[in-house]
Amino acid sequence: MRVNVTQTESCAIAVMAKASEPRRVKTRLIPMLSAEDAAHLNTAFLRDIVGNLWQARASAQIAPYLAYGPPGTEQFFREHISRRVGLMECSFPDFGACLFRAIENMFDHGHFAACVLNADSPTLPTSYLVKAAQALARPGDRAVLGPSTDGGYYFLGLKKPHRRLFENIDWSTPRVYEQTRERAASLGLEVLVLDPWYDVDDAAGLRQLIPQLLSGARPSATGPSIYAAPYTRAALSQLLDRTDLALRLAVAAPC
Repeated sequence: MRVNVTQTESCAIAVMAKASEPRRVKTRLIPMLSAEDAAHLNTAFLRDIVGNLWQARASAQIAPYLAYGPPGTEQFFREHISRRVGLMECSFPDFGACLFRAIENMFDHGHFAACVLNADSPTLPTSYLVKAAQALARPGDRAVLGPSTDGGYYFLGLKKPHRRLFENIDWSTPRVYEQTRERAASLGLEVLVLDPWYDVDDAAGLRQLIPQLLSGARPSATGPSIYAAPYTRAALSQLLDRTDLALRLAVAAPC
């Protein structure tokens, strides 16, 4: 049963999304994948990440959004993702400006907390999203930060719009997470750190995703349950069936 909440009672989470235009998304997977297959996989990721938010909504007060680009692509998201998800265009040359605009917009809509979530982790455990929303619902100012294994972060949630967390960060480098932690410390901001998770934006990410999703492997014997990601699972199964992707990645194709 989903939790029905008003905006002022809900934690808003916006997926930082790009419309699935060939050669403009998942470019680090090309030429391992064709530009069209990379774009199709991007759409599958987005559908699953939104589905994960709706699943988390059953246990926490969450309002899902898509903060999208490039400009003028709203129709793509209306047609391919979900009409139940809020849309906001957030497209600037500086990624930090995109993130902060999304945060500002969610606070402007009256939510008690505003979060940004990457679009590269379709199997992120739902429990991480629930834990973040519940932590932000507690009294007091704080941030919730989910570090990526590549040195960035997959999630950032705030109780107030702290602009400085997004300024002069070396985006797309392994320094992003540590710089953000240091910036939060300089603001005197309490930070709850979620468990690390991985991005799928290159061949290494696919090598981790395929056995985990298609074979049901957990990160460890006692690790959290991953999100089932049905759209990504179907897209990967089709790719493995009709291409030599398994051979090129040196992974075993599921039986």
